[in-house]
Amino acid sequence: MKLMRRQFLRLAAGGVALPTLSRMATAQAYPSRPVRLVVGFPPGGPADIVARLIGQWLSERLGQQFVIENKPGAATNIATEEVAHSAPDGYTLLFVTISAAVNATLYKGLNFNFIRDIAPVASISQLPLVMEVHPSFPARTVSEFIAYAKANPGKINMASSGVGSGEYLAGELFEMVTGINLVHVPYHGSAPALTALLGGQVQVYFSPIPSTIQYIRAGTLRALAVTSAARLDVLPDIPTVGASVPGYEVTSWQGIGAPGGTPAEIIDKLNKEIDGALADSKFKARLADLGAQAHASTPGEFTQFIAAETEKWGHVMQVAGIKAK
Repeated sequence: MKLMRRQFLRLAAGGVALPTLSRMATAQAYPSRPVRLVVGFPPGGPADIVARLIGQWLSERLGQQFVIENKPGAATNIATEEVAHSAPDGYTLLFVTISAAVNATLYKGLNFNFIRDIAPVASISQLPLVMEVHPSFPARTVSEFIAYAKANPGKINMASSGVGSGEYLAGELFEMVTGINLVHVPYHGSAPALTALLGGQVQVYFSPIPSTIQYIRAGTLRALAVTSAARLDVLPDIPTVGASVPGYEVTSWQGIGAPGGTPAEIIDKLNKEIDGALADSKFKARLADLGAQAHASTPGEFTQFIAAETEKWGHVMQVAGIKAK
């Protein structure tokens, strides 16, 4: 009887250990085939640029291709819905931006719930914007821009990469706190919005720095101010919007998410490799050259950050009466 009891206990203990061993084996084997990283913006924009940087890093470190798939449209909701409904096995990931925190309030009737259906993996960067104008525009400072806008209400076209984007929020908040009236012109991504500004079809754009810094340095576009709380090393001569509009600050952000239910071991493995990139001096320098600031986090910290951003921007949109158009 004692022998049978000991055998039973050994078998029972083995049964308890099997799920743990299975999860460990899954994480160790991952990835065994290419991984899709879905980006809700067109190629060439800041999200695409950073996604390709982190995708290349993960490909080199994990021995499988991380393939960037651009799925623009509906303010990133098309990309998010696809990933939310994908198998939670780590082979379909989402490039997450501030739009995730905005869309929860902005859009009703979505076929997913971001907080429930997307598991945050890791934060990558925080991304101040730059308020810039076409060189033909008469204003050279934020104060001059405000004065011109008040004297010419409804005559200044403002580009964005779509309703709900960080650029859109920056512009809407600027309108709200200054009392001016701009005509919002949404585009399908940052690249076409920037093209419109370069061509003079619009006059102002709160642009992500990565996609526009070359034009600012070349003098093709005129930077009026950055939206961060302090001046940026990458644009040291450009003041902050807050210097002219006290209290104004907008910082976009980027990270990686996975379908809800993705094994924690896989999420932790990805988080470790992404944090390794953000600790690498060359990778950090590449982000800095783009005007982005490396921002590492644990999955739990990124979850809390997204929840806080969702609450923050939800309040701003409700107070400002911002709705999807």
